[in-house]
Amino acid sequence: MELHVTPMLALLREHHLLDHVSNLTDFTATAVSYDSRRVEQGTLFFCKGNFMPKYLAMANEKGAIAYVAEQEYPEGQGLPAIIVKDEQKAMALLGAAFYGFPQNDLFIIAITGTKGKTTTAYFADHILKRATDDHVALFSTLDRVLGNQPGDKFKSDLTTPESLDLFHDMRAAVNNGMTHLVMEVSSQAYKKHRVYGLHYDVGIFLNITPDHIGRNEHPTFADYLHCKEQLLVNADTCVINAETQHFTDVYYTAKATTQPENIYLFARHGAKVDLPDDRQLDFEYRNDLEDLHESEFELAALSNRARHLGLDHRYTTSVPGDYNEGNAVAAVIASGLAGAKAEDAAATLNHVHIRGRMEMLTTKHHGTIYVDYAHNYASTKRLLAFLKRQTNAGKVTVVLGSAGDKGISRRPGLGKALTEEHPERIILTTDDPGFEDPMKIAKEIDSYIDHEQVGTVQFIMDRASAIKQAIDGSTDGDIVVLAGKGEDPYQKIKGVNTPYASDSKIAHDYIDEIEK
Repeated sequence: MELHVTPMLALLREHHLLDHVSNLTDFTATAVSYDSRRVEQGTLFFCKGNFMPKYLAMANEKGAIAYVAEQEYPEGQGLPAIIVKDEQKAMALLGAAFYGFPQNDLFIIAITGTKGKTTTAYFADHILKRATDDHVALFSTLDRVLGNQPGDKFKSDLTTPESLDLFHDMRAAVNNGMTHLVMEVSSQAYKKHRVYGLHYDVGIFLNITPDHIGRNEHPTFADYLHCKEQLLVNADTCVINAETQHFTDVYYTAKATTQPENIYLFARHGAKVDLPDDRQLDFEYRNDLEDLHESEFELAALSNRARHLGLDHRYTTSVPGDYNEGNAVAAVIASGLAGAKAEDAAATLNHVHIRGRMEMLTTKHHGTIYVDYAHNYASTKRLLAFLKRQTNAGKVTVVLGSAGDKGISRRPGLGKALTEEHPERIILTTDDPGFEDPMKIAKEIDSYIDHEQVGTVQFIMDRASAIKQAIDGSTDGDIVVLAGKGEDPYQKIKGVNTPYASDSKIAHDYIDEIEK
């Protein structure tokens, strides 16, 4: 891949991002990078994020051909300097151009929501694999799948990666013969302009509840909602859960840039939804069965355009939880818009397994262990309510913490969810503390718990020890809920991804040890 300076500057001017250029020469970049450690001869270097001038000096020494920044730096030492008004937007645009606009060769389904993105992505991925004969790429919180060879699948670092990495992976997917892409899009992806200029064939809006609000994320809920809604602004066709909070705002944001006939609305049968006078639901679904292993629902098309997709069917999903049925419905509709049939969904939804989402571990003498990524008010409350409803559980023990440096608004919600579902035992522990004191985070969560509504509350900061003590204290008929981390193989501690065995492995290994 390569990118000549002339179209580079033209693209920046078109988007009103170019400020000025210094030391201009006629050059062609043969690589792009924002990491000075990965610079090679001919690299266009981007001075982004937590940039320090010494990184530019290092890039220069390693063969950078030019740099893009919001100001000039002496460390550039005569390199062509492309000075822009917004570095992140410029990087997204130039990254897409360098990799030959790979998004144009993919049918892209993009998914946003406070909860359910990963589950929906996996549902859609499985449906489309069958419909396209395995020509689907997946960019999710858990995995990035760029093709069908073993080396084409790896664990994700971010829900939505930096723009250069995003377009690099899209290009790899196209080169591997992929024709479709299912991707999660976080609010931070819009806040940080990682997906600036990217357009989707189908955009899914699942839900919105207060989350990711804090000093290092979104300053207000309004900002969070605005960033979430940008996915709809950048989609040709929109699929919206009409039961979401702030539905009116979400719907009219979509309608501002998308024709009403290209906006599909769905909701559970009997749900109270506040639809505009000129709109009706396109789909409704009715729960027929739910237990700890699967759920079954009937999907019915209500509008003519919905009936045209031919998706009316009874579906069974292998991901338990009535709250996951809406995720499955969104995936079915979006996949149908991408060309899948009802048969593709019916044949695959009951074979989806998602690591760290409602994983169940059975024991001989210590009850049942559930591992789930629930990490905010809505997801934690739904998980606990579902388990209590389904299990007629004895004692309920919950092990959880909350991330440091971000999602600070989650902490009151976690305390509220625990209060409302009143487990008999709560163990507050370390999640991803970042640069914060995990005990201080735990104490903050505790301050929002009504201790008259719950059983005991303990503080065990070593997460592995907390899990083991939770299991030790449980007997037949009890349940232990390990919330927040799922299958995460590390903890973020003071800027370092510190290896961590994962909640699932720690619980599984400990059960094997004590029940031999």
